[in-house]
Amino acid sequence: MTTSDEFKEKLKAGEIVDALTLALSEAVELEITTWVSPAHSDSKSAADVEQSSPGYRMRTRMNIVDGDINNEVGTHFIGNGPYRELRQFHMEQVLEGRKIIRQNLESLQQLFTVIASTLSQLPRDSQQIEEQNSLPSLKE
Repeated sequence: MTTSDEFKEKLKAGEIVDALTLALSEAVELEITTWVSPAHSDSKSAADVEQSSPGYRMRTRMNIVDGDINNEVGTHFIGNGPYRELRQFHMEQVLEGRKIIRQNLESLQQLFTVIASTLSQLPRDSQQIEEQNSLPSLKE
């Protein structure tokens, strides 16, 4: 099941806190990989990317919490390397990734605003019941 599907399932089940926790944990890091697969490979799975030779891939990892950006550029993408024209494509994907992160953060902010507004409109008794149901029990 994809993270998106898991998020939707948690929302449908009324597990809002778990859904938000999942969304935030997935929103922390974005990884963009551009790689050249061997001519004999038909598979394009994530495992293949991890096994691809470092010289044949470019990878950018962005951590929005720490503000870290790490780039890996394989030797075949620089100088007179045979795949140097793919550098521009990779950079366009990185820029698109930044836009996606920004949009996702804006969506999360709107979601938190709606949740806060909804909770503030609940009668006080309902809020206390909700808080009791959502907080882990300290009893053993």
